[in-house]
Amino acid sequence: MLSLFQRKRPPVAAAPSPAPAVEPPKGLMRPESAASLLATPRRQKLMEHIWQRTSLSRRQFSTLYCAPLERYAELVQAFPASEAHHHAYPGGMLDHGLEIVAYSLKLRQSHLLPIGASPEDQAAQAEAWTAAVAYAALLHDIGKVAVDLHVELADGSTWHPWHGPLRQPYRFRYRDDREYRLHSAATGLLYRQLLDREILDWLSGYPSLWAPLLYVLAGQYEHAGVLGELVVQADRASVAQELGGDPARAMAAPKHSLQRKLVNGLRYLLKEELKLNQPEASDGWLTDDALWLVSKTVSDKLRAHLLSQGVNGIPANNTAVFNVLQDHGMLQPTADGKAIWRATVTSSTGWSHSFTLLRLAPALIWEPGERPALFAGMVEIDALPVAQPAVVETLLAKGQDTRPEESGSALVPPSASQAVPDVLEDMLAMVGKSDSAGMHQNAVAISRDADATQFDTSMPASDLTSPVPPAAPPSAAAQPSGEHFMAWLKQGIASRRLIINDAKALVHTVSDTAYLVSPGVFQRYAQEHLQVATLAKQESQQDWQWVQKRFERLQLHRKQSNGLNIWTCEVTGPRKSRQLHGYLLEDAFQLLAEIPPNNPYLSMKPE
Repeated sequence: MLSLFQRKRPPVAAAPSPAPAVEPPKGLMRPESAASLLATPRRQKLMEHIWQRTSLSRRQFSTLYCAPLERYAELVQAFPASEAHHHAYPGGMLDHGLEIVAYSLKLRQSHLLPIGASPEDQAAQAEAWTAAVAYAALLHDIGKVAVDLHVELADGSTWHPWHGPLRQPYRFRYRDDREYRLHSAATGLLYRQLLDREILDWLSGYPSLWAPLLYVLAGQYEHAGVLGELVVQADRASVAQELGGDPARAMAAPKHSLQRKLVNGLRYLLKEELKLNQPEASDGWLTDDALWLVSKTVSDKLRAHLLSQGVNGIPANNTAVFNVLQDHGMLQPTADGKAIWRATVTSSTGWSHSFTLLRLAPALIWEPGERPALFAGMVEIDALPVAQPAVVETLLAKGQDTRPEESGSALVPPSASQAVPDVLEDMLAMVGKSDSAGMHQNAVAISRDADATQFDTSMPASDLTSPVPPAAPPSAAAQPSGEHFMAWLKQGIASRRLIINDAKALVHTVSDTAYLVSPGVFQRYAQEHLQVATLAKQESQQDWQWVQKRFERLQLHRKQSNGLNIWTCEVTGPRKSRQLHGYLLEDAFQLLAEIPPNNPYLSMKPE
């Protein structure tokens, strides 16, 4: 009886077998699945890097990261990131998107976010900020698909990205009438296709994060604070990795960009410090077609000037500085692509000398009506191979090596991971922010006092403390000394030119006092005060060692029970840990007007 009341089911048709793959019509491209698009070794490696820079399980990572990345891949398919600039090849937009996500997450590890919040709040919001950084980076160029490209399907209709992923063979071209900046404003059309409501609900629960994220998605990076800066840096690094830059783009870059800071720094030096077109020894020479600058002199002074202005991210190694300048198109390379030229300079008086030089376009520094008079002599490029000058500059740069002191030192072997480069580390090196560079900066400098009379184990620690050095702002022209170092350090922290308790900071609060990272903090001082190199050379020391010894003589630091000056801290991150080595001050008020909470990511190793 019940069968009378049951609706008759239609006969079940056999499931159609999948159609064999058919080549699309000539001139059309076949849309691919996300799994297929992301299956290349390079893209898989980038996906792995992204996962490693989160602290999530695979299941959580799949929900928060893989799903948006897969939707992104299906949406951008084989589109290039640009028509004739960076990543201008089929699939370039997908590669660029993965690169900047991975790179932005790497940069995010150097920040405790939200800035100024308590350690407890930072820990509670950590994953939300990490995800927001990734989403902001991923979406920064998505608007190009909507406004820069015209996409035609096999049936002759026009495809728009708000229609959803491509399901038919397609062809595309760049619109002739596109506006350069319009894609930033178009992001709002598409971000809901990548981020589901659960993700948005989650992020909207953090007001300090939600506002800058919305600004980024609207293309208003100037209002997005550190979130906008991280995206801009990530984008710039990916572009530099793929293409490099040129002077025109360097000049057009935002004022806060590294390129612009380098250009402004060079302009300042040429106006205020560098000697140009001198009849004999000079820092540079201007000819009809080029500005020639002595490589080591300019690199040292440019680094010192920028550091004194609070600009971070400048490599400590001269060779790396040359690479940064070259990668951003600010140097004219040699025939074999090197940054360093060897040339002989001959003045009108007959003086002649060979130099290793950097070659710049004069238009990068001066407007046409502002150029100084040309050099009266000649600059002749040497016929010798330029590989040798590069070696010379590398050897010169080794003057900033971070080896510990030989005398009375306890050596700690460097981490083996430093020797394993990858594509992301190469990208990071361009702006001086790689982990390996950071570890190099924080190499061990464990030393005992050279003079035993300076330390008496029977003396109480309080008796070892000397008066606090004067806090008056140090003059750049003042004679380097231990007191000058402390005054410089105190002023730098007070002005926020030197940041404390950040991932790359040279000063932390540990055990309720100030912790000075060695040799990094001494290197930074020496880099800003070039006269240290001369003083150190007189005593057959490296420049940072000279500063370190002057600091030790002040007796402001706490010693271990075995007489060692250096204390070791364990730095714990989401997936790895490493060690820092440095000095503990007896009294934090010797340096800090107010003592912030101890850095939660650092823990002092027991004696």
